Amino acid sequence: MSELPLDQVRTLLAVVDEGTFDAAAAALHLTPSAVSQRVKALEQRTGRVLLVRTKPVRPTESGEVIVRFARQLARLERDARAELGMSAAGEATRVSVAVNADSLATWFLPALTRVPAEVPLTFELHREDEEHTATLLREGLVMAAVTSSPDAVSGCSVRLLGRMRYFAVASPEFVDRYLGDAPLREALAEAPTVAFDRRDSYQDRFARSLRRGRGGASPARHYVPTSEGFVAAVALGLGWGMVPDVQAGPLLETGRLVHLAPDHPMDAPLYWQQWKLDSPALASVAEAVAAAAAEALGG
Repeated sequence: MSELPLDQVRTLLAVVDEGTFDAAAAALHLTPSAVSQRVKALEQRTGRVLLVRTKPVRPTESGEVIVRFARQLARLERDARAELGMSAAGEATRVSVAVNADSLATWFLPALTRVPAEVPLTFELHREDEEHTATLLREGLVMAAVTSSPDAVSGCSVRLLGRMRYFAVASPEFVDRYLGDAPLREALAEAPTVAFDRRDSYQDRFARSLRRGRGGASPARHYVPTSEGFVAAVALGLGWGMVPDVQAGPLLETGRLVHLAPDHPMDAPLYWQQWKLDSPALASVAEAVAAAAAEALGG
C-alpha cells in the first residue's frame, strides 16, 4: 500500500490545475464521479486530506507534495520521450520559473537567450517578489525560482547567483521640495516614497538603517507594481525609492536622478532554486542563468 498510483497522482494534478472536479473530468475525458473517486482513493492511501474543496480547489500542505511530485514526474516523462525520439519533431520543452520583477526587468530575460539554440524550450515566467518566489516552488507551480532564500525547498537544490545592489534615489526637484537641508534620516520620515506593492519593505528597511531601527519611511507612499513604472515614478518626482543600480545608472548620469546616500547601498542576495531532477532542459536554463547573473550581479 506504499505505492502512489500514477493515475491517481495525475488526476489530483488535473484537479488542481483545472480548479474543479468537473473541469478536470473534462480534461481527462472521465466522469466527475471517477475523478472524485480517484482523489478519495489517493487520500485514503496516503492517510491525508490532499485538497481543500473550495472553488477553485486548493491543495493542502500534503497535497502540495503530491502536486510537486506529479509535475516532476511529467517533466521526467517528457525528457525520456525526447531522448527516445518519441517527441514530435521540434517539440519544445516548457520550463516554468518564478522570478522577481527587478530581475525580470534587467538581467533575467537576456539570460534566457544564452540557452543553446539546439535545446528547444518555451518559458512560462511567474513574476513574484523574491521573498515569496520559493512559495511557488513549494506548491509545485514552478520548476525553478530566483529567490532571496538560501534555504532549499524540500526536493530542490540552491545556489547563490549574486547580489542586486539598490540605491536610495530621487529626482532633483523632489530633493529640493521635500528633503532640503534637513538630515536625511529625519526628512525621510515625512517625504513621500514610492513602493512596488504593500509587501515592498526596501524603503522602510533603508530608512530604519539610517534611524537606528526607529520607524520606517513615511506612510505617504505611492504603489507602482511594475519595475519600469517604479523607476519612472521616482524619476518623475512622485517620491524617493530604492532602485537597482543597473536601472538607476543611466538616470544618474543624465541628472534625472540623484543619490540620497551614495555610501549607503542595500544589497539583496539572490539564489537559484530548482527541482533536483536529471533534466537536460532545466540544467541548460540553470547554467545560462548562473552565467548571466555572474556578470550582472557579481559574486
